[in-house]
Amino acid sequence: MSKVTLLIHCPDTSGIISAVTSFFYEKEGNIIYIDQYVDVENKIFFMRLESEFEHDLAIEDFRDEFNRELGTPYNMHWEIFTSGSKLRMALFVSKYDHCLYDILGRYKSGELNIELPMIISNHDELRPIAESFDIPFYHIPVKKNKKAEAESRQLELLQKEHIDFIVLARYMQIVSENLISAYPNQIINIHHSFLPAFAGARPYHFAYKSGVKIIGATCHYVTGELDAGPIIEQDISRISHSHSVKDLILKGRDLEKIVLARGIKLHLERKTLVYNNKTIVFI
Repeated sequence: MSKVTLLIHCPDTSGIISAVTSFFYEKEGNIIYIDQYVDVENKIFFMRLESEFEHDLAIEDFRDEFNRELGTPYNMHWEIFTSGSKLRMALFVSKYDHCLYDILGRYKSGELNIELPMIISNHDELRPIAESFDIPFYHIPVKKNKKAEAESRQLELLQKEHIDFIVLARYMQIVSENLISAYPNQIINIHHSFLPAFAGARPYHFAYKSGVKIIGATCHYVTGELDAGPIIEQDISRISHSHSVKDLILKGRDLEKIVLARGIKLHLERKTLVYNNKTIVFI
């Protein structure tokens, strides 16, 4: 049985849903999921659809026919994904290990349906963790006057391993436009939600001194504007006067792990669609 996932956005007009579902019906597809959303202000239509086929699908012919019959007439931006192959993910890390351990545990247990051919780091401290999970580890130092050289090496490795998307699992470096342009809306980052109010190396200490009542974490796609890319997932934890700085840090790290894992899953399941720096998330 073949399964495809369709993501589209286009100018809103009547008849789109009927046209799309009729196309899949005519191709003997069984639609098992469909969701749509209309941005009324901008008059943009969004849709996610999953369909199963009992026969083998000639996917390139299917894409060509979809574009000719629907894509072009409705001025659609569309993507059709098959379920046959696993996405190849690269992990970028620095010195913090909590997100790394969590992702590797989920990967080894089969929770994340991916291939993980590499971990790249600007420090060497986390190499033993990668080796314990039998994942190749590449130490690429990022020096201030040689950052372009380091990123060139990163891109070389990513392209050699045919990486589909990147996860910054607390990678403490600013990603350049070269890498972002090579992987548009394919680089996922996690950070604490204190930004920009509590930016810097000690955000939880500043938050503690300010008497915050909630802390949070944000998972987003990376863009050229620092920590301002389209948001995929967020969550919070409540704080009281009885919590210490250490409590805030521990709660924050738990949130970062959970929110990042959710964001990765949404991306893997093709449930995200980016439009104008906003992420439409289909649940």
